[in-house]
Parts: sequence; C-alpha cells; structure tokens
Amino acid sequence: MTWDWNAVGDFMPHFWDGLLVTLQALALGSVIAFALGLVWALLMRTPTRWVRWPVGVVTEFVRNTPLLVQLFFLFYVLPEWNITFSALTTGVVAIGLHYSTYTMQVYRAGIEGVPAGQWEAATALSLPVRRTWTAVILPQAIRRVVPALGNYVIAMLKDTPMLMTITVLEMLGEARLYSQQHFQFTEPLTVIGVAFILISYPASLLLRALERHLVR
Repeated sequence: MTWDWNAVGDFMPHFWDGLLVTLQALALGSVIAFALGLVWALLMRTPTRWVRWPVGVVTEFVRNTPLLVQLFFLFYVLPEWNITFSALTTGVVAIGLHYSTYTMQVYRAGIEGVPAGQWEAATALSLPVRRTWTAVILPQAIRRVVPALGNYVIAMLKDTPMLMTITVLEMLGEARLYSQQHFQFTEPLTVIGVAFILISYPASLLLRALERHLVR
C-alpha cells in the first residue's frame, strides 16, 4: 500500500464541505443543548410535582436511549406524522436534545454548588425570585460549570459522524462517499482522523486552561 498525495488533494474540497457542515451542526447543537439543558434544570427545581415528574421522565428516557435511535426516530418516524425537517436540521435537533439531558445535570450541580449564604443574602435583600436567579445564582452557577459544558461540546463533535446515517454529509460522510466513488479509503479516512484530533485535542487543552483560570 502506498500513500497517494493526489488522492488527498482531490479529497480536500470535499473535506472542507464536510468540515463546514460538521461545525454548523456542532454550533447549533451546542446552542440547543446549553439552552434546553438550563430549562430542564430550572424546571426540575420547581415545587410542582406535575412539572418535575414529566421532565424527569422525558430526560431520563432521552439520556438512556442511544443517540442513533433518536436520529432514526426523528428522521424516519416523524414524517409518518407529517412532521418533516431537513436531514441537517433533524441531526442538529437530535444532538441538541440528547446532550441537553447531560447539560441539565451539569447545571443542576452548578446551582446546588452555590453557597447557601448567597440564597440567604438574596432573601435578606428581598430580591424578587427572577432577580435572585438572574443576578445572583445563575452567574455563579454557570461560571462553575463552563469547563464541564465544554467537555460536552467535544463529545458532540465526536458524535457528529452519526449524522451520516441520515444522509448528512459531514466530514466522515464526505470521506465515505469519496472512498466509495474512487475506491480509495486510506487517504480520506486518515485526513478525517487527523482533523478530529486537530480540533478536539487543542479544545481539550483550552478547557483545562479555562478550568484553572475559573477556579482561582
């Protein structure tokens, strides 16, 4: 087996297209995961049992079923109910929904980690509930959990190749299509592997530095 640099050059335009789709799915999925995870966490703290119970059931179900099953359900089953989205939109929603159940636990840990004195001070100052959350509790909680949330971004990046199963041509999808068309697998798959390393490893180092900065 010999390394074919011409194949690498031929594949690179497809790689850039796949990288753009991957980053798009990652960015939008992260926004959904972070926003919805915070909503789940806040709903789980409501005193109303009839709110906490359905949220708990839904999040446990999503967290304990494979992302691939959820992708297939959204992509193949929802159209039978006349609910259709593009393949990329379906993938973004699935990733965001799936990881929101994990970020929910991160937010909850951050909220519970806020010292009791902060709650007591807000009560002593007669701050409204909304003001207590937005000005006192959430800023401290989110600051504590930023590194953990970043770890889930890296995890989402590693799961983006699953979108290939619902026809989204992200990086691995482009590599697979190119390989099947040109009968060359080593070069495109190696490029994809190196790309994931070049993205995820520096990101992990950045998260470690950020964590050290935040815990000072």
